[in-house]
Amino acid sequence: MLSKGGGMRVCAECGGQLATAFRFCPWCAAPQRSKLVEFFRAHPRDEGKALRVSRYLTEEPHVRFFSVWNPEGVAEAAVSLEEEEAERLAGFLVTQRPPRAWLDRVLGRRAATYIRG
Repeated sequence: MLSKGGGMRVCAECGGQLATAFRFCPWCAAPQRSKLVEFFRAHPRDEGKALRVSRYLTEEPHVRFFSVWNPEGVAEAAVSLEEEEAERLAGFLVTQRPPRAWLDRVLGRRAATYIRG
């Protein structure tokens, strides 16, 4: 990738111009980085920590690395998943709880039980 002034660069694959923030070339869809990284904030009880998820676009693009970072910026643990396990994890995360009745949501389980008799 060659840099161009004004936050633009040239795609190494097709030569098209693109913004430096783009992860993929809008003209040929070639990846512009060797890995994609996202940070996810922890629950308030784990304040200061974060989950970093990296997907490598190299020889083993199917491997994703999950690492837990402490407030000092040090990785405490890391694990990699193959594509099938990453898909299973994604399915687990999007699984929704069974829908609850409106009354249960508003009044809570005890109040709903009391009113229903």
